[in-house]
Amino acid sequence: MCMRGTDQQQTHVFSYISPEQRVRRDHPLRPIRSMVDEILKQRSPQFNKMYAKVRHPSIPPEQLLRAQLLQMLYSVRSERLLMEEMDYNILFRWFVGLNLDDAVWDATVFTKNRDRLLEAEVAKQFLARVVGQAREKGWTSDEHFSVDGTLLEAWASVKSFQPKDKKSSPPDDPGNPTVNFRGEKRSNQTHESKTDPDALLARKGAGKEAKLSYSGNLLVENRNGLIVSSLVWEATGTAERDAAMAMLQDVPGSERVTVGGDKGFDTAEFVRECRNMRVTPHVAQNLARRGAARLMGAPRNTRATASARRKGSASKNVLAG
Repeated sequence: MCMRGTDQQQTHVFSYISPEQRVRRDHPLRPIRSMVDEILKQRSPQFNKMYAKVRHPSIPPEQLLRAQLLQMLYSVRSERLLMEEMDYNILFRWFVGLNLDDAVWDATVFTKNRDRLLEAEVAKQFLARVVGQAREKGWTSDEHFSVDGTLLEAWASVKSFQPKDKKSSPPDDPGNPTVNFRGEKRSNQTHESKTDPDALLARKGAGKEAKLSYSGNLLVENRNGLIVSSLVWEATGTAERDAAMAMLQDVPGSERVTVGGDKGFDTAEFVRECRNMRVTPHVAQNLARRGAARLMGAPRNTRATASARRKGSASKNVLAG
């Protein structure tokens, strides 16, 4: 038998183990960290131009971008929760570049420093370089792509969605005003958000709740499923198709490419524009929609059509008898 261990925790004054020693050698984040460090080293001259030489030092931009990348990879829903994770998660500390005894930043300070990078489009250039690096190593396909979109809920409250020509009166509670929508018909043609005019009222499907939203769209290459382009669009009825055509226009090269999509892309206009751009669309047929791609000469299921005719004739005979 083994001797029972004691359940006693003693606070040590010194720590002799670094985060590098605690992350296993085959962890998936290790190759990602190497790729990220290589790109950040290339962008160092640009970082120098963004910051003053003599002032209080801010959060290093390299650590800001690594933290943002972690937030995307692990779907951390807020900056405050990200800071909490970094405070006790050794893996997060190692990836960002913090030692075990380094203090974690305040969430508000982190957000302000992050906005500085976003305004300078550093984060966008950083992600574009990640895609470029993947292309250089042959990890992406330059021929076969897929497109898809989803609704991104806006930060604006539904209470801010008010008639465009209505003069707003002082609210009873500026922080949380009382609004009564009973019996009022609201649409994007007659109403708009007073705090975010670009956000539109949209729903993901029939019977779903309508929310102020944007349309988030992705172009994915089919070899390894890497995102090669993204675009945020107004949440209109044609947002997914409009954003897809805009992203396909930016695909490098002059050779013909293919693109896959769901039923939402099965329209005559989308198929026609794709063919004009030397893009071969492979979309799921939506036979219930008027103006679907089958009007462009796409093959129809003649066997199913003949079967439907026979069923229709049989029904008529039954009714007649």
